[in-house]
Amino acid sequence: MKVVCPGSYDPVTVGHIDIAARAAALFDEVVIAVVHNPAKTGHYPVVQRIELIEAALTADPRTEQAANIVVDDVPGGLLVDYCAQIGASAVVKGLRSGTDFAYELPMALMNRHLTELETIFVPGDPRFEHVSSSLIREVHALGGDVSGLVPAAVLEAMDVKRRAD
Repeated sequence: MKVVCPGSYDPVTVGHIDIAARAAALFDEVVIAVVHNPAKTGHYPVVQRIELIEAALTADPRTEQAANIVVDDVPGGLLVDYCAQIGASAVVKGLRSGTDFAYELPMALMNRHLTELETIFVPGDPRFEHVSSSLIREVHALGGDVSGLVPAAVLEAMDVKRRAD
């Protein structure tokens, strides 16, 4: 079974990699889909997000040789259409809390309504419950230590960006 783990990954966190690694152990193929809106500018360009995800996968012992994980760029449109194009049977979403569930459930129900695409919710590791890309960016920009919450390649890219800004 092929599944999709969609997200903006702006930037990828250890929580994202944890969900990808766990999904890779359960499914035949996992597509990490970097979903973005071409009308919006992310904090990191999509090409760099993909590079950082690939570097994080290579550095993590659970995923470094996982031949069943691929990273793809999804420039827009409906997720259900993308999943149909690549032959994915389901979407995998990590949940950190009940708030995430309340946000994700309506989208899951709409996806099932549109094309019967199922969503599989995977509880996040409690160690990373407080980790979100936006909070990581904010804390890092203000000089906070986010090491251990993002892969090493991401921390390096964040440091470079902060020095350049």
